[in-house]
Amino acid sequence: MNSFDTLGLSAPLLEALAAEGYTNPTPIQAQAVPHVLAGRDVFGCAQTGTGKTAAFALPLIERMLSLPRPRAARRCRTLVLAPTRELAGQIHQSFRAYGRNTGLTTAVIYGGVGQRPQADAMMHGVDVLVATPGRLLDLVGQRLVDLRSVEFLVLDEADRMLDMGFIHDVRRIVGMLPSARQTLFFSATVPAAVRDLAGTMLRDPLEVKTTPQATPAETVSQSVFFVSKGEKRAMLVRLLKEQSMSRVIVFTRTKHGADKLHRDLDRAGIAAASIHGNKSQNQRERALAAFKSPRPPVLIATDIAARGIDVDHVSHVVNFEPPHEPETYVHRIGRTGRAGRTGEAFTLCDHDEQPRLKAIEKLLRRPIPHGNEMPAGPPATESVQQRREPRPRSETRGSQRGRRRSERRPEGGAERRSERRSDSGARASDGTRPAEKVSTQPPRQDGGTATLAKKPLRKHRRAL
Repeated sequence: MNSFDTLGLSAPLLEALAAEGYTNPTPIQAQAVPHVLAGRDVFGCAQTGTGKTAAFALPLIERMLSLPRPRAARRCRTLVLAPTRELAGQIHQSFRAYGRNTGLTTAVIYGGVGQRPQADAMMHGVDVLVATPGRLLDLVGQRLVDLRSVEFLVLDEADRMLDMGFIHDVRRIVGMLPSARQTLFFSATVPAAVRDLAGTMLRDPLEVKTTPQATPAETVSQSVFFVSKGEKRAMLVRLLKEQSMSRVIVFTRTKHGADKLHRDLDRAGIAAASIHGNKSQNQRERALAAFKSPRPPVLIATDIAARGIDVDHVSHVVNFEPPHEPETYVHRIGRTGRAGRTGEAFTLCDHDEQPRLKAIEKLLRRPIPHGNEMPAGPPATESVQQRREPRPRSETRGSQRGRRRSERRPEGGAERRSERRSDSGARASDGTRPAEKVSTQPPRQDGGTATLAKKPLRKHRRAL
């Protein structure tokens, strides 16, 4: 199929697609849209950046237009579940863009913000509700959302949903829905757990696969740099300054690491923003809006942003650390090279992280090419091994600190200390101690004798 005109979409949708600049459907859209329009349950698998959102949004809008229903308070006709706030927000915007000429209403529900505006949006009912599982269950429990009228269910990024621990929430939500519904199940990878979940939700599904499982886009050039952990920040700064990068996403494994790297780049004079789970929703939205400008041109993100950041013209992705899950690597680098464009992905790998790199290469079924060693010095593996070798006794940290202190002391210091020690109680050459120092105070009026040095008196009091 060479154009959207051949997919059976109505004029309002075709006009909206033309306004968005879409002319030809992607493979996942061309295969999924006709079957969704026919009312079939669909199990779709396609890599990120291939247009999965339009593959289910367009036919569902068309189906709701062909089967009009009055809206009911706190209810929806189409429910879309997404794993992250960013992805939920982008799916919501896509439904609004595609349905701009249809009169259909949409709402989005996610955590991290106040629930009052979300509850108000559901007061009179909507046609399409996009939600993350946790906040949706909260509103259902407060009877602010009613799921008994759902006709169409979409589970987007199902594998990520399972990775983030939403499986029990998803099962609870599905148990609240009518059994007579159409279900669409989309995922970038198909591990066994995802297939088992799909088996409990779908009825006689049609499976649509456009690419092999966990295959990155062919337009993304990949390379790995072997650098020690201590050299990674300097390496990243050099990559950002010496490579022609217009818009870059740098992925870290932890929230603390993202914040620390943000501060390091700021000190290096590189404008950046960071986004992770500890940021408020307003902070995350401001960071994404700034990144789309692109001011700043660098976004530091944890894997919460590996899916759901749909930003055009991302030229590079940098894996500051290889991810623990090999599939996550595919989703990270899928942020570049989207919609047929070219992109580059760099991975910085320490000696301890090489097993993760091997797992990624096993998943890809090919090695990742090695990049040029930009920093001067020995290879990272050698520096890591040297750091692990035990130091000789003479080179321990304590001896080094002692040697540095001795080098800072002024000349004659040792001699003066030995003189003080000899004056304060060293034995004479004949083996006797020097004479005790006696107080020069005059005799007391009561006939007592002069007191001796204070040390024996203190000792006497301790004994008492």
